[in-house]
Amino acid sequence: MAKQSVEPREKVVRSSGNVFADLGFPDAGERQTKVRLALAINDVLDRRGLSQGKAAALLGINQPKISALSKYRLEGFSVERLMRFLTALNQDVEIVIRNRARTRGPGRVYVTAA
Repeated sequence: MAKQSVEPREKVVRSSGNVFADLGFPDAGERQTKVRLALAINDVLDRRGLSQGKAAALLGINQPKISALSKYRLEGFSVERLMRFLTALNQDVEIVIRNRARTRGPGRVYVTAA
């Protein structure tokens, strides 16, 4: 009977819930917040069926920036700017501050779209 080669098993690591933290980005929280805000913006734009040109005019930016936003290329966008886009799209942005449970590590920022 021939021996079968056994390949080493890959180690499976549970996600922290933030892919950017899992990949070791130092600004992981900010990156995740930006992606969630951009997701909400893109969802509103898609639901309204706005062209990139009309969306750009509505948000006061140029079309290439809408293209970058739609592709989640968010380097040129701050969290504040993305929140302003949402309010310009008649969306409410709610920030809730609460005590962190007794755990190790810093507080977190959560973005949830309704």
